[in-house]
Amino acid sequence: MSKIIFITGASKGFGKLWAEAFLKRGDKVAATARSLSSLNELAAAYGDNILPLQLDVNNREAVFNAVNKIEKHFGRIDVLINNAGHGLFGITEETTEAQAREQMETNFFGSLWVTQAVLPIFRKQKSGHLVQVSSYLGITTLPLLGIYNASKFAVEGLIETIAKETAHLGIKTTLIEPNGYATDWAGASATRTASDIADYTPVREAFFGATKNPNAWGKPEATVAPILQVVDSTNPPQRLLLGYNAYHVVQKVLTQRLKDVEDWKDVSIAAHG
Repeated sequence: MSKIIFITGASKGFGKLWAEAFLKRGDKVAATARSLSSLNELAAAYGDNILPLQLDVNNREAVFNAVNKIEKHFGRIDVLINNAGHGLFGITEETTEAQAREQMETNFFGSLWVTQAVLPIFRKQKSGHLVQVSSYLGITTLPLLGIYNASKFAVEGLIETIAKETAHLGIKTTLIEPNGYATDWAGASATRTASDIADYTPVREAFFGATKNPNAWGKPEATVAPILQVVDSTNPPQRLLLGYNAYHVVQKVLTQRLKDVEDWKDVSIAAHG
């Protein structure tokens, strides 16, 4: 049976790649983007199987209106893929208030508004799968991505909480945690702060030097099969790392984190009083 997939940020990158994969296999897709014309290619290729909608996920009212249109058009929503988001590169101290707020508005609040709009439909259906695109930087961090890291840590806490609140209603959740991929996320879609403070020059040089390593970036097309597998699973994972670097970095970080917990266990327990 074909699924009804609602995916945000479908104009390029993961969103467009995954939307087309669902459409190719016969699913129906509600695809949103800030610019409706950016969805023309998919609309021309897949006709009635795609519902293209213009949407800025920062606009809560517009989000709820879009979700109402999707339900009326397709009758249900089986899977929500919260994919809209962008990167903010720069030293945390140099980040402006406007840049920080914009990062959180899109990456965190945008995901929250879309989720809040879709959950009533999932509850009515007693089924649904919330797939949230996070990052392995929702578990660990990299320099020059301080506010982006924070937005993904916030998203992780949000979705983990929703999972506990809705599991008894037949609603499933999955956090997708990619490492860097060769998409537009780090290109034209990204925002960069000023680079004026000389004390941070070594940090900047090390970071951008590492990004020139071709092994730092995964191949976007390699994510298609895993996403289809997650969406089709009757018991999907609560978290799925995507990419070689994501797996190895997170495995090392969590091992060290657990060691710290055990090494300081007696102090922690004594602090209970």
